[in-house]
Amino acid sequence: MKKPVRLAKNIYLIDGLDLGTEERTGAYVLKERDITLIETSASPSVPYILEGLKELGIAPDEVKYVIVTHIHLDHSGGAGLFLEHCPNAQVIVHPKGARHLANPSKLIASAKAVYREKFNSLFDPILPIAENRILIKEDQETLEISENCLLTFYDSPGHANHHFSIYHPGVAGIFIGDTAGIYYPQLKRKGIEFYIPSTSPNQFDPDKMLHSLTLFKKLKAERLFFGHYGMSDNPSETFRQVEYWLPIFMTEAKSAYEEEDNFDSRMKLTTQRLFHKLKAYLLERGIKEDDPILDILALDLEVSSMGLIDYVTKNYS
Repeated sequence: MKKPVRLAKNIYLIDGLDLGTEERTGAYVLKERDITLIETSASPSVPYILEGLKELGIAPDEVKYVIVTHIHLDHSGGAGLFLEHCPNAQVIVHPKGARHLANPSKLIASAKAVYREKFNSLFDPILPIAENRILIKEDQETLEISENCLLTFYDSPGHANHHFSIYHPGVAGIFIGDTAGIYYPQLKRKGIEFYIPSTSPNQFDPDKMLHSLTLFKKLKAERLFFGHYGMSDNPSETFRQVEYWLPIFMTEAKSAYEEEDNFDSRMKLTTQRLFHKLKAYLLERGIKEDDPILDILALDLEVSSMGLIDYVTKNYS
């Protein structure tokens, strides 16, 4: 496995190898007085996270807090399994997500509807978390994890209503989950900075997403820590690109909705058209036709198209 990567002072990233692929999802480790993790990915990632902690010299029983930015299973699905290894840890979650960690039956049902026969390999097992191990943080509440590190939680819907983001003053950074999009470090290493919105089902809302981006701008962060994947030290470019692509995503979804007559065909058409546009954008910047990033992009757009068509169906039918 990849060794944990140091991103900033006392902040490390462990690759969860989601879908067996590097740089899809991971767990951020804040190596402070109270050892804190942000995100667990899905359960198949838990062994990699435990191995990463070992590499960092951290025993599981030293973990004090596990924060999930939201309860989509690629971010929180492994939390129950992970806590079985961390007897002294509590999981911190948005108030709208807490009940689903305690009783994940609805999460499981909705994920099965989206991922179908792939569900078990992607997410199993999803374990309930005892209520006495769940800690809720409301908008602008704080958490002190060391004398010099006071985290602040901000309600940040747009990707999901059960989403918060976490401001870390010591590095002037925000752990933004999926609210400010997807970052592709594979492309950054090739000299291409690329961010797109993450619009997966079923609570995507473009207006709320733009409102959350406005909040992030006001916080004047110097770093953004993404759920997918890694850290960017160029927040202004992140916001510019997400704001550029979001109307394009919406236009293609509305067009597909009008042209097709069922969810699957609308979703597939949206995926195809967005992939064509984004692939052309990347080819113009030097990416080759056989670059594996295009396969990752196609998968991301497929899931995002589901959320786009879901939103358009609810709001324009």
